[in-house]
Amino acid sequence: MEKKDWSLEISTQVLSVDVNHIGDFLFEEPEKSFLGNWDLRLSPDSHHAANLLQAVRKLQTSDLPVAFPTETVYGLGAGATRGEAIAGIYKAKQRPADNPLIVHISSLTQLRQLFNLSPGLDKTPLDGFSHDPIPAIYHSVISRFWPGPLTILLRLPKPSPLAPSVTAGLPTFGVRMPSSRLALALIHLAGFPVAAPSANASTRPSPTTAAHVLHDLSGRIELIIDGGPCQVGVESTVVDGLVDPPVVLRPGGVSIETLSQCPGWEHVVVGYRDGVETGVPRAPGMKYKHYSPTARVILVHGKLNIQLLTNYLRGCKKAGIATTKTWRVEDLAASGASITQRAAETGHALCCSIVQHGTLDAMHSNANNGGPRRTLMATHGYERVADGKDSDTVHVVATDLGTSPVTIAQKLFSALRELDMHGVDVIFVEGIGADEGLTAAAVMNRLRKAAELEIQS
Repeated sequence: MEKKDWSLEISTQVLSVDVNHIGDFLFEEPEKSFLGNWDLRLSPDSHHAANLLQAVRKLQTSDLPVAFPTETVYGLGAGATRGEAIAGIYKAKQRPADNPLIVHISSLTQLRQLFNLSPGLDKTPLDGFSHDPIPAIYHSVISRFWPGPLTILLRLPKPSPLAPSVTAGLPTFGVRMPSSRLALALIHLAGFPVAAPSANASTRPSPTTAAHVLHDLSGRIELIIDGGPCQVGVESTVVDGLVDPPVVLRPGGVSIETLSQCPGWEHVVVGYRDGVETGVPRAPGMKYKHYSPTARVILVHGKLNIQLLTNYLRGCKKAGIATTKTWRVEDLAASGASITQRAAETGHALCCSIVQHGTLDAMHSNANNGGPRRTLMATHGYERVADGKDSDTVHVVATDLGTSPVTIAQKLFSALRELDMHGVDVIFVEGIGADEGLTAAAVMNRLRKAAELEIQS
């Protein structure tokens, strides 16, 4: 008998949750810190609270993961101690089994409970207590960056309550406390740590909206929490403080400059390389090709050079261009016109005409304070001027990601996905200087893992 593909029978539901309308966060400490003990009193008449509880029940009882927003990207979560549910993450994403997951917590108490501590000890603050399972090297960065986009590596407790597939056989595990109140509320109400990679199909660009998740995982999971667009746009920084000096294993939302200002982290070093790495990955995102749209990605350094870019358009019907620091979408038409003027000399010309000017994603325009994103659609192609034959026209969609590394990080994954939705065959992305801080380094790290080719114009 032929085995059925159960994933084809799954109906994916998207539930909207506004964290400002789920109820009240209650803190024991006067500073209202999530690092201490806190609770959540849900509003009994709120449909947002009801939607959140539906997601909580799925986490507690289903072997299918739940997608939810964090401040970085959308995550695909399952109980970190539930082996069958963790297997559901790998199956839904089609993720390699040797790529470890990050554990998300809602409090330090919840983290310490993984180490089977006594009720009194698990409430200990970050005060260097001799039996604290969190090494002292991490206390300064936790105090400064949690909740937030920083993942730390800890040694596995013995015995470990975590599902073995969470760590992919490693003796350590990555853990972070997200700053998204919606993510914290979900994990708190579930009552256990939640393991969650990004909620995309493996190798695809990370999702920063619920629509991105639905595009990749519709029919593979049952539930997506729509909490609006993510604010950071790239995943968390991953650090290893178990070695001396401490190491950044993956660049992300916390810069190496700010890390180095924390006691014990003055000599933190970079421990990753851009591109695809080999061997056993020490942290998620280190080994495999990631963040790739369907279209071929070409990373370009230098000035906008339309003539150079056309060398890579053979066989293409539509291309995308993502501008950052110096390229401007308005320059595309000017570049095409300039080349056309030399048609008599070369016998070929690059045709360029603006056919549309607007925004790729209206929702994304409202998600940031930097104003609407400029987008144009132009036509490019080589044209036989001398004999009058029709040109092989390549339509080009161009989008401006902004100039600051923070803005570029917020828009990068969304832009790659949107250009893909336009059906482009190739995407040219203007690179930025990785030496402009860890946010810029994070952007370039993602781009180099997504790109098939890196060129200098």
